[in-house]
Amino acid sequence: MCYFPSLVMQQVARRGIHFMRRLHGANIPEDMIVEGQNRVIDASLTLIREKAKLKGELVRALGGAKATSALLGVPLGHNSSFLQGPAFAPPRIREAMWCGSTNATTEGGKEIDNPRVLTDVGDLPVQEIRDCGVDDDRLMNIISQSVKLVMEEEPLRPMVLGGDHSISYPIVRAVSEKLGGPIDILHLDAHPDIYHEFEGNKYSHASSFARIMEGGYARRLLQVGIRSINSEGREQGKKFGVEQYEMRTFSKDRHYLENLKLGEGVKGVYVSIDVDCLDPAFAPGVSHFEPGGLSFRDVLNILHNLQGDIVAADVVEFNPQRDTVDGMTAMVAAKLVRELSAIMSK
Repeated sequence: MCYFPSLVMQQVARRGIHFMRRLHGANIPEDMIVEGQNRVIDASLTLIREKAKLKGELVRALGGAKATSALLGVPLGHNSSFLQGPAFAPPRIREAMWCGSTNATTEGGKEIDNPRVLTDVGDLPVQEIRDCGVDDDRLMNIISQSVKLVMEEEPLRPMVLGGDHSISYPIVRAVSEKLGGPIDILHLDAHPDIYHEFEGNKYSHASSFARIMEGGYARRLLQVGIRSINSEGREQGKKFGVEQYEMRTFSKDRHYLENLKLGEGVKGVYVSIDVDCLDPAFAPGVSHFEPGGLSFRDVLNILHNLQGDIVAADVVEFNPQRDTVDGMTAMVAAKLVRELSAIMSK
């Protein structure tokens, strides 16, 4: 029963795809279908654009800021190779952020209820777009467009809530293109997500960083917390010059990783946090249990001590359908978002 919502989501997506196939089979004009898809896409992006514009105006009216973190939900789960529950994560993360069991102050002393620190532009309606028969090539472009719309409104910087890890590719692409050059990436994960393709899917959550590196969107890619990596993961890492820090050597690497300096000579730093970088003892609500991971304090130490201008970030792969009854992993993901948002804001 716990996976019923995921099954419903898959069925809805399949209905949309099958419906579009039936339209094609009935000789419905292609331009009619495309025109309808375009209307849905335009409406979806208009909502993000107008919310970002409003939130940017409010921040500027309140005195402005150098950088304000802006939550953007991308509830996509169909590129997961195992469970699709991450599609349900953005509202659960928001709920945990504002549930009242803790105050609004981050460990560094910033108040996330201050709109100059953190604001919210809502969710891209991924399932509604897919229900119209939009394929992943177009969907990835739509995600990139939504990120650029947020970045167009000074001083907003995207703090993206996943969703599975496939979303990092279109986000990083958008950030790099918008800023006009490559960035440095700090990627915390149990897996390198650098397969050329996984199960025939070039947009798999296990392939996102291969697409990023192929596109030249990153100068440096540091992967931390790795403990499930095969020969292809290592070969791809060498091919792209990735700096892979495995958990088996973390005690030796700790000092370096807790004193990182990134982004010099490029357009900034992107941080991508897969919740399964944490040991399952700290975050059981993930699709892939990989024991032997980072502690929550390990992750915070790395983030708090990072020297660099964070221009965008994501927190992905939280699966509410595997969380504890009291929502422990939701709170963990929420605190990651809170702390990262505070670090990014200026």
